[in-house]
Amino acid sequence: MKKQQLIWCCLIAALLAFGTTPSFAQDGPGDGDPKEAGADDSKGKKKEKGYTDIITEDAISDEGLFTVHKVEDKYYFELPKSLMEREILVVSRISGHVKNLNFGGAGMRSRPQQVIRWQEMDGHLLLRSVSYNSVATQGDPIYESVKNNNYEPIIERFKVATQNEDSTAYVIDVTKFFSSDVPMLGPMTDGQRKAFKIKGLDNNRSFIKHIKAYPSNVEVRQVLTYRGDELPDNQITESMTIEMNQSFIELPEEPWQPRYYDDRVGYFSLRQTDYSLDEQKAATKRFITRWRLDPVDMDAYKRGELVAPKKPIVYYIDPATPEKWRPYLKKGVEDWQAVFEKAGFKNAIIAKDPPSKEEDPEWSPEDVRYSVIRYVSTDIQNAMGPHVHDPRTGEILESDIIWYHNVMNLLRNWFLIQTAAVYPDARKVKFDDELMGELIRFVAAHEVGHTLGLPHNMGSSVAYPVDSLRAPGFVQRMGVAPSIMDYARFNYVAQPEDKGAGVMPKIGPYDEWSIIYGYKLVPEAASAEEERPVLNEWIKSRDDDPIYRYGQQQWRVVDPSAQTEDIGSDAVEASDLGIANLKRIVPNLITWTARDGEDYEDLSEIYRQVAGQFRRYVGHVGNNIGGVYEYDKTYDQEGIVYTHVPKDKQRAAVNFLNRQLFATPTWMIDQDIIGRVGSTVIVDLIRGLQDYGLNLLFTGSRLERMMENEALNGNQAYTMSNLFEDTRRSIFAEIGAGSTPDAYRRNLQRAYISQMGSLLMAGGDVDISDAKAIARMTLETLKADIAKAAKRADGMQGAHLKDLLARIDMIEEGKMPGGASSGRNGIGQTPADSHFGCWHTH
Repeated sequence: MKKQQLIWCCLIAALLAFGTTPSFAQDGPGDGDPKEAGADDSKGKKKEKGYTDIITEDAISDEGLFTVHKVEDKYYFELPKSLMEREILVVSRISGHVKNLNFGGAGMRSRPQQVIRWQEMDGHLLLRSVSYNSVATQGDPIYESVKNNNYEPIIERFKVATQNEDSTAYVIDVTKFFSSDVPMLGPMTDGQRKAFKIKGLDNNRSFIKHIKAYPSNVEVRQVLTYRGDELPDNQITESMTIEMNQSFIELPEEPWQPRYYDDRVGYFSLRQTDYSLDEQKAATKRFITRWRLDPVDMDAYKRGELVAPKKPIVYYIDPATPEKWRPYLKKGVEDWQAVFEKAGFKNAIIAKDPPSKEEDPEWSPEDVRYSVIRYVSTDIQNAMGPHVHDPRTGEILESDIIWYHNVMNLLRNWFLIQTAAVYPDARKVKFDDELMGELIRFVAAHEVGHTLGLPHNMGSSVAYPVDSLRAPGFVQRMGVAPSIMDYARFNYVAQPEDKGAGVMPKIGPYDEWSIIYGYKLVPEAASAEEERPVLNEWIKSRDDDPIYRYGQQQWRVVDPSAQTEDIGSDAVEASDLGIANLKRIVPNLITWTARDGEDYEDLSEIYRQVAGQFRRYVGHVGNNIGGVYEYDKTYDQEGIVYTHVPKDKQRAAVNFLNRQLFATPTWMIDQDIIGRVGSTVIVDLIRGLQDYGLNLLFTGSRLERMMENEALNGNQAYTMSNLFEDTRRSIFAEIGAGSTPDAYRRNLQRAYISQMGSLLMAGGDVDISDAKAIARMTLETLKADIAKAAKRADGMQGAHLKDLLARIDMIEEGKMPGGASSGRNGIGQTPADSHFGCWHTH
């Protein structure tokens, strides 16, 4: 202690020698910023700067939801005190995209929409994040408990730089905040940061580009430069620069009456745990997302007259959109007008060209008052229809459809592969503008459906019998499926002899019903709760008609009646007809893709698309095996929700795979094509497809459902034993017949044995199910049959059979034989489904 005192005395003496007085004052709590310099007052304290000292006459100011200022290289928010504690929606979008950063492009949201509030405390403004996951009615005794147990995180603490001249607003410096790496507003997920080995943000190369204020929103454009070791593009620079746009959006002062979600009708939705509900548990309420449509004349609306809304839904076409495609995008929007008439509104949705600079110099696609179809020039083959909604009620506030230029390539491939056998205009690699325009119109209508609140309805297409799809005029009237929100692309079942059969999808009767559910008003209901009995009766009045069924999208298919890319009520019949058309298409591909002076890139791509379409048919049929139908019901409806696919349908599905996939699909082996697209193509392609079929059949979850079916329904079920025996007999048919399998069949037989080995070595649910026992028995049966056949075989057949025996021996010893299929298709990619409209965060 004496030593410390001596040091302090020496230090003070030294300072006094230089005429300096020590100061031990600290900054305010939690604020490390030095105090602003200013003129000394009479007591020697620093005088705080006034408004005009900070927001000088050189400031560039913009008034809107709140005022923003730029003073030299600093940016300020001037936030009215009336805005304190009010809830503001924040939407973070990537406005300057980096190739391979993610599946997106300019306009993609990088974060889910969030709510913030500004809060004044001790000379600072707190930026707090607000959650609506847990709610209670203000005034209820439980309200304070909900608030205290869902404490809002503080994102940033800003020192109040000054107040405006009449002390009605706080001024804060936001320069550092928007040029920093703030997780709530950032462009990357944690997974992306790890994948790209991000080292951090370079502050010297990160800055605010501009801030603009509009009446209902403020837009911040920022540039963020990251350092990393494995960046998605331009790796030699070790830098990645991303431009971000942050939207601060005013939520409506008068919330729109919400409408309850129902599993039986498809809508995007939001969930809240409401502790004020009269339930003896933490109860959840769920609201759909929908636009606010108020009739200009409520009395006329109540009388059943068509009435215009006070504020229609308006979409502007991006000025960057090529002129020739604009009319088709507009048609895709306004095709929904007739649908809204079913809900009592006329002219409810409109498409417009944007005003010129002379007509409206302030118009901007960033202004939240305008919904825009944004045209994005990347090689991504997609389109998306996200929307921004009020998290309290589900009211949709704005939507920007993201339209990628290269979606035209996707449409060309789909339409050619699915319709060229019957539609002559599809027999070329560059479609006429009128045809491409109609395809664009179809996709635009689908994406607009998403922006209206509608998700994919994958259970729609099963409502139409296959023979109806082949009938003249049916598709033209009814569409390929009852809903354009299904992934039912084009009519691939129509055959050349089906004169007058249509091929194009359209908005259908289910879409009309879903708009009625979401948008038809119930004027007599004063609350969402009072509407529910009416909505329930609407649903029940349609529950016996399959065209009004909603089947939600599945990421792993359990219900085969709600699949992507399929059409028709019978997957086997529809897929057989689809394959018949593929067989007609393949011999013509060289002629249809020929262009003088061009290489075979188009031929290679479209041949790969044939394999992808065939793969889809395999999936559509294969998912019936071990499938379970799901038809949502409530207590006041008859029938059960879950039903196993009937035995005869499952057996027919296995027979389809045996004859169309496991029996070598020789129609795909076109030497003229193969000789133009690759040196090792067809063996790997067929092996990949057959491997996909085997993996599909013998997944653990599928076998588990088959075991459940057998336990519940006995001999009325298609069992695991049936599946293993039916596939074994088909795939190893040459052994019993004494014939030699070709190269494709040899690959298939090796893959089948490997599949049995995988089941024997699997853990989890498979380990305790009957699957292992049946797989072991299957291998023992095969071993006996193969050993018997090997005694009389020689050459390639003998070598193959001995190899199979060795593989079985390895499995019995607890080892997995090598040589499993890569799953590639031989042209550089796995045949995979391409989608549009599936990237939504709601």
